[in-house]
Amino acid sequence: MQKIYFVVVGKIKESFYREAIAEYVKRLSRFAKVEIKELDEGKDLEEEGEAILRAVRGYVVALAVEGKPLSSEGLAKKIKEIGDSGKEMTFVIGSSEGLCDKVKKAADYRLSFSEMTFPHQLMRVILAEQVYRAFMINAGATYHK
Repeated sequence: MQKIYFVVVGKIKESFYREAIAEYVKRLSRFAKVEIKELDEGKDLEEEGEAILRAVRGYVVALAVEGKPLSSEGLAKKIKEIGDSGKEMTFVIGSSEGLCDKVKKAADYRLSFSEMTFPHQLMRVILAEQVYRAFMINAGATYHK
């Protein structure tokens, strides 16, 4: 079973975000072992970056506005390729200040969901849903339609 990590900076205070994330993680548990690593916000991006780099495992996907976009099907293909290679996979979401360049450069892939800016708490929900959608696509389910 594939191992997926979500390495995220900061805590989520809003219960509706926590509940949505928990729901998608529960759904994902049929396909992968999922672990969320919440890191404390640092005094600056460099401090956060050091903590992120210590926490990541396997193939690292950093969410960054300047990254490359993927369709849901493209993300599904990438997740399948990584899983088939036997590697663990880590998705990284920075704090409201973003990610330091060191983390972006260390990532195997920089993924952009949009040129728009989203609250990092909401981005966690969107990411969890899209990773679940990717597994459903790979399973041949109709969820993604």
